[in-house]
Amino acid sequence: MPVSEYITEAVKKSSWIRKMFEEGTRLKAIHGEDNVFDFSIGNPDADPPEDFFREFESASRSREKGVHGYMPNAGFNEVRSQIASMVTRDHGIDIASDSIIMTCGAAGGLNVLFKTILNPGDEIIVPAPYFVEYGFYTANHGGVLKPVKTDPDFSLNVGNIINAVTDKTAAVLINSPNNPTGRIYSEEAVTELSSALRAKSAGKRSIYLISDEPYRDIVFTDTKVPSILKHYEHSIVATSYSKTLSLPGERIGYLAVNPACDDFSRLMSGLVFSNRILGFVNAPALMQRIVGKLSSARVDINLYRKRRDMLVDVLKRAGYSFPDPEGAFYIFCSCPSDDDVDFVSHLQKYNILAVPGSGFGCPGNFRLTFCVSEKTIAGSFSAFKEALETYKAR
Repeated sequence: MPVSEYITEAVKKSSWIRKMFEEGTRLKAIHGEDNVFDFSIGNPDADPPEDFFREFESASRSREKGVHGYMPNAGFNEVRSQIASMVTRDHGIDIASDSIIMTCGAAGGLNVLFKTILNPGDEIIVPAPYFVEYGFYTANHGGVLKPVKTDPDFSLNVGNIINAVTDKTAAVLINSPNNPTGRIYSEEAVTELSSALRAKSAGKRSIYLISDEPYRDIVFTDTKVPSILKHYEHSIVATSYSKTLSLPGERIGYLAVNPACDDFSRLMSGLVFSNRILGFVNAPALMQRIVGKLSSARVDINLYRKRRDMLVDVLKRAGYSFPDPEGAFYIFCSCPSDDDVDFVSHLQKYNILAVPGSGFGCPGNFRLTFCVSEKTIAGSFSAFKEALETYKAR
């Protein structure tokens, strides 16, 4: 067999997001783009801030000797210092440059991290619903993803997390603001989780708390995203500029490691080594130089806020139930039956593309993204309403 059994099986189970995106392409070819309501893929479409283009133009003109050469595997020292200053400001904890690893986005960062900390069979606990790729990232490095239920409103259930801890637990992975729910995990929950993990780690293997934070700056309420770095010593943040600066195609991000982590020096050495042997070698040089100078720049989230409000209104008028998203750019709706795959297939009959909650470890729901055109949102009301009515009438 030319393809491994694992990859063959993984492809069969591969991301529902990509499947729906491909179905959208097919439907648009049949019905025309204006007649298909594609809410399947969270591709940020807000323009990067003007500061990005200014720094891009400046960096691209550089003729400094060695500007495109190799660098330290952790990234440019100057850029790591700039990022460390930003993390210190935003997270309320002193971080030096030796706590920063520049990575090929948050996905690259998580793979570097899991390669470094996982022994075969080690477990990563994750609250469900969760980003589907976490399972593949964990398996890439011999680990096992262990989902646990959140509360009905998708808030963290710390008791469920702690009850799932075993001698094989290497880390707890959270994602806030959350994809697919838009939920921001509260300061109270993060404090409680930190205390519980601290107690579980006492005299034993230290359990890492990892936060995947690409949506940290996409927040629509006065709620502040709590910092795990501030609350828990064995903590690591993985993030990217895909949403903050609307640069998903540039694959640039970083890991920020709490300097109080057990065996900090060995952990950092392992992360640098893994960054190299996984083939990333280091994050893209040009993008490093640019983002290091954009510590205060952010995409204009008012565009996403307006679309969120529009889609919330459309769905509520059409009769759907869901918690209002506090951040990110997703709405996670309840299905009118437990069979989310069946309902998402029913939506397709009305040219609506959504992603079943099963793809996020939470069946009985479906995800919509609102980083789509306002025309798509405004035009979808009748389709959503009729789809729900006809499904209930079956």
